[in-house]
Amino acid sequence: MRVDRTVTTAIDPELCTGCGLCIEVCPSETITLLHGKAVVSGKESLNCGHCAAVCPTGAVAVGAIDPDMSAFQTFQEETTWSPHGRYDTAALVNLMRSRRSCRNFRQQPVARDILEDLIRIGITAPSGSNCQMWTFTVLPDPAAVRALAARIGDFFRKLNRLAQKKWLRKLLKGVGRPELDHYYRNHFESIARGLLQWDNGGRDLLFHNAPAAIVVAAKNQASCPAEDALLATQNILLAAHSMGLGTCLIGFAIAAMHRSDEIKALLRLPADETPYAVIALGYPREKYQRVTGRKKATVRYIDFISPP
Repeated sequence: MRVDRTVTTAIDPELCTGCGLCIEVCPSETITLLHGKAVVSGKESLNCGHCAAVCPTGAVAVGAIDPDMSAFQTFQEETTWSPHGRYDTAALVNLMRSRRSCRNFRQQPVARDILEDLIRIGITAPSGSNCQMWTFTVLPDPAAVRALAARIGDFFRKLNRLAQKKWLRKLLKGVGRPELDHYYRNHFESIARGLLQWDNGGRDLLFHNAPAAIVVAAKNQASCPAEDALLATQNILLAAHSMGLGTCLIGFAIAAMHRSDEIKALLRLPADETPYAVIALGYPREKYQRVTGRKKATVRYIDFISPP
């Protein structure tokens, strides 16, 4: 399936002043200047909206852009553009450092308009070639979350039974497939404990009794499907914190989904979509006193690269 590059740009000649700003910012050379007016001349467009955003007179419109996806329900958006260097960097960093993985949720439900606004915020992220081929599957209540958790639990029960077989781990490792041995050494015991607690009606150590969840996926034909989905995910995480919600990425859920067509079918994910993040979310029962730091990062500066 080819990425849709249909041109949906329209320019009102009565409003256009011929300033040429739309031509400068267009990444697809969709627009040119003719007789002192901007005109649509290209055969392809990213439909990114740069031209509409930069036009000083509002002469440009992009039909592919859905206004409903910017119609937030739970807050009033400021629609003026924030120029480079004009935002409060300290406040932004404080938001990023204050967001922590939440593993203690209240059972207060999350309203659907909040979940929908989180998705609208998610898709403000950049995407490869502006293809925007992400998808969002919402589990809006605890029953749906627990049903998914149960299926994922079944997957790990089967995996633990396989991982217990020493001969199988050794055989796979000998043929260059050490994944099962790695799983046994690093996750087998904690998964077994978690499943035992689940079976005994105890704490849900997978979704942490979150009242809602969002599965972020992307179409496989996207230019950068994993990157697109994860950038949208980060937007959702930060926005959720600002809205009073706690979040936690459930990596074990993604691992199960990548290996189980049954779980993907449960979520009605088509074969041409791959899930990249599962976000558990709800109102937190946690309150922290301060931000903390991170481990030392590996940083490299490359001052010179030898020619080939």
